[in-house]
Amino acid sequence: MSSTLITPDGTAWLASAGTYPRGSAVLPCGAAFDVVSAPALFGRRMLDRLWQEGPGSGPVAAFRGRMLLFAAPGTAQRLPALLAWEEWGGRTAAVPPLLCHGTGDSVTVPAPAPAPDGSGARWVVAPDTREPWLPGPEILLWSAVRAARATARLSISHPADQGAKVYDVSRRR
Repeated sequence: MSSTLITPDGTAWLASAGTYPRGSAVLPCGAAFDVVSAPALFGRRMLDRLWQEGPGSGPVAAFRGRMLLFAAPGTAQRLPALLAWEEWGGRTAAVPPLLCHGTGDSVTVPAPAPAPDGSGARWVVAPDTREPWLPGPEILLWSAVRAARATARLSISHPADQGAKVYDVSRRR
């Protein structure tokens, strides 16, 4: 996975989206990037899938208990339709809603340097180039479905009870 420290080129990329890039800032979505926001644990599972089984991710931030996955412009408009097509809401109650921020929305992005006390927004994968690769809606759909399947497997797989009595029911009388 990439660094959590933003580079000067990464700062320049963020500056292209807003007017005050020096500290934590609220930047508009839709032109330079869209953002898919997921609850922290599920977002981390999506991120793990992207890096372990897929093409990697673009910049990713953590803010107020959520993972902000920066995505290609247009993702916020397309991803909800793809999720609906996958019958996202009916799969399981354990799958959290993904919030898609695009044109007309804004998000808080971390400052280039992390806060000394570790509070506030922070980079999980910091932008490191003037034109970072940003995943599109299909790639984020893929990672969300994989993360959901892994979550479902974890929730239905209980360790065997070592003290349980086992009866052979194959020989009925």
